[in-house]
Amino acid sequence: MSISRILVVDDSPTERFFLSELLVKHGYLVSMAESGEDAVAQAKNTHPDLILMDVIMPGMNGFQATRMISKDDATKDIPVIMCTSKGQETDKVWGMRQGARAYLVKPVNPDELIKQIKALG
Repeated sequence: MSISRILVVDDSPTERFFLSELLVKHGYLVSMAESGEDAVAQAKNTHPDLILMDVIMPGMNGFQATRMISKDDATKDIPVIMCTSKGQETDKVWGMRQGARAYLVKPVNPDELIKQIKALG
């Protein structure tokens, strides 16, 4: 699977801007969501090639959104990379159990993020 369209999900405008700039610079098309609810809706409507998911957001958190996306037949084939400040080992294990394919701790290392995206492509 070739990855070209990436959905960035984060409630922080600063984080969305940082990730978007990085991804666009590497040739990816980027769309954005500010909440877990919006991420689930966009995953169903636009079916991006990859989702970068924050965890700590108001309303539906990133773990819940990832679980919904990975369990829904319409979206289960969309890989999710968690990009979050929650860096405990238990958080990583829980994120992967929800269906994430990779788990990166903020501040995200740009080279590591691009490496993970290419590995999933």
